Amino acid sequence: MFDEKCPDKIIHIDLAKWANIFLIAPASANMISKIANGIADDLLSATSLVIRCTKVIAPAMNTNMYENYIIQENLKKLEKDNYKIIEPRKSLLACGDFGTGALEEIPKILDFLENLK
Repeated sequence: MFDEKCPDKIIHIDLAKWANIFLIAPASANMISKIANGIADDLLSATSLVIRCTKVIAPAMNTNMYENYIIQENLKKLEKDNYKIIEPRKSLLACGDFGTGALEEIPKILDFLENLK
């Protein structure tokens, strides 16, 4: 991230300047927590602190992780920072459990984004 190829552009700052919508999909528990708490140790989390356009996050994780108090509090923090949350759907998850945590279907995410305009 910090090995800049073009010295007059800092990549996470430059990315933030031209974006119209900032979407993180899927958003893991780790990324949600990093962004909600101001941790900027990779390109995505660093860009998230600079971005000023419409911000959207689509969580995807195990049901128990998604329902965990800490994750729910971090999602509330993101909403206070004007993030729009696309709720995960109830489905069979990658771990074999059934519950809320699957990434919303792509056509529904696209509809959500279209309705933001």
